Amino acid sequence: MSEKLRIATFNLENFDDKPDQPDQLEERIAIMKPQLKRLDADILCFQEVNGQETPGEKRQLLALKKLISSTRYEDYEIISTKTSGNEVYDERNLVILTRFEIAETKQINQELISPPKYKQVTRKPEDPDAKDINWERAILYSKVKHTNNSIFHIINLHLKSKLPVNIEGQKIDNYTWRTSSGWAEGFFIASMKRVGQALEARMLIDSIFDNDEDAFIIICGDFNATYDDVPVAAICGAVENTGNGGLARRVMFPCEFSVPETSRYSLIHMGRGEMIDHILVSRPMIAYYSHTEIHNELLHDESVSFATDKKFPESDHAPVVAEFAI
Repeated sequence: MSEKLRIATFNLENFDDKPDQPDQLEERIAIMKPQLKRLDADILCFQEVNGQETPGEKRQLLALKKLISSTRYEDYEIISTKTSGNEVYDERNLVILTRFEIAETKQINQELISPPKYKQVTRKPEDPDAKDINWERAILYSKVKHTNNSIFHIINLHLKSKLPVNIEGQKIDNYTWRTSSGWAEGFFIASMKRVGQALEARMLIDSIFDNDEDAFIIICGDFNATYDDVPVAAICGAVENTGNGGLARRVMFPCEFSVPETSRYSLIHMGRGEMIDHILVSRPMIAYYSHTEIHNELLHDESVSFATDKKFPESDHAPVVAEFAI
């Protein structure tokens, strides 16, 4: 007899408990807890979960624990990205929650590839040397052991946004660029970071396939890119792009493809729906695939004027969940 397995990804959008805004967390929890319950997920990948300080203790995910209290997720195992001091980051942690046993976990940040070097050309004063291009966030990887002893390789990632990287001497203020060339270079460097992270994620996937070409691999997260963009294409590894049919078993399948195009979006920007939150799975998972849901019915457009967090305490991303019959 088969058992349903539901895997979800959700960018919680800077989920925090700020001392100067005591009511904000409760407002967000009231809106977002029903969203989590609706997911009914066995494995959840969260992005943008902030950590909170407690005097005399290491930074913890206290706000997240309040969100999942009194839900089925309260007793799930939790892993997250951590600093070298073994505490969660102040901002934008990646988190995996699962009701299954975690057999192994690690975070990867420019360990599979060396940081590329780049010399900025519009910087004022001129940059004398090329500098390392570093990613802002690590990849969170976990081996999860299902109750039937199957191993699921869960990869959670949050790729660099499309916001341009700051170029010294090229900004008049936080919102105004001095030159178009400066903006273009900042955008170029942001693209390098986003595609570089995607390359490292693809290398991680291939390392798993090197050990087992029938591996159950699920990669979830906020890619800040649609399926047609380079980062997602790089991770999927379609034969149309590699030209190598021998790599067909290593292609990753975007679960959203089974959702009608009219409903296929997880973010609304300037009135346009974009699918930037993805669940990609390896071919062996397709045998058990049932369907995908994108819970975007109440999604708001935070890019429009006056769309403040006070008006919209929920996330500006829609949760995505894929269901399998294992």
